[in-house]
Amino acid sequence: MNSTRDIDALIEMMAKLPGLGPRSARRAVLHLIRKRELLLMPLADQMQRVAATARECDNCGNVGTTELCDICTAEKRANGQLCVVEDVADLWAMERAQVFKGRYHVLGGTLSALDQIGPDQLRIPKLIDRITTEEITEVILAVGATVDGQTTAHYIADQLEGRVRLTSLAQGVPIGGELDYLDDGTITAALNARKDI
Repeated sequence: MNSTRDIDALIEMMAKLPGLGPRSARRAVLHLIRKRELLLMPLADQMQRVAATARECDNCGNVGTTELCDICTAEKRANGQLCVVEDVADLWAMERAQVFKGRYHVLGGTLSALDQIGPDQLRIPKLIDRITTEEITEVILAVGATVDGQTTAHYIADQLEGRVRLTSLAQGVPIGGELDYLDDGTITAALNARKDI
């Protein structure tokens, strides 16, 4: 009988998490075991609670524990602005910056002919419905600067043309960035999006 079978299984599961490989997972599990009362037991309890209650917001696709997330139910965020993002991680990144005060719409990915992902596999029909039901005046397309991201942005822009103001996030040189370390695409986007000083 293998006395470490359960521990090995936990390490294997942890190693499947983004950013953790087998060695990092092993260190994390060992740390949790050493701090059983302080970390392992509370973590296990919290994971059980989240597993039982986590769900997608019916309106925007954010992750929470209720039918509608806190952002969708906040009246002060009903300012007519809707930020469209690819996934929940992007929404959380925008919230971390604490600059956007409107509502969000999570697409659940991007259009991809190679992966056979069309508009109906994403939350694009729901987005179009929200434009009228929530009195949206501006849609901010905050999708990645990838080929699939830009294809998705163009498709959405075509669907919403003339119905709402469409904007996108600026792209270019990051704050603190040095030109020597940037790729050609970033420099090109920065030059094309230049503004008067």
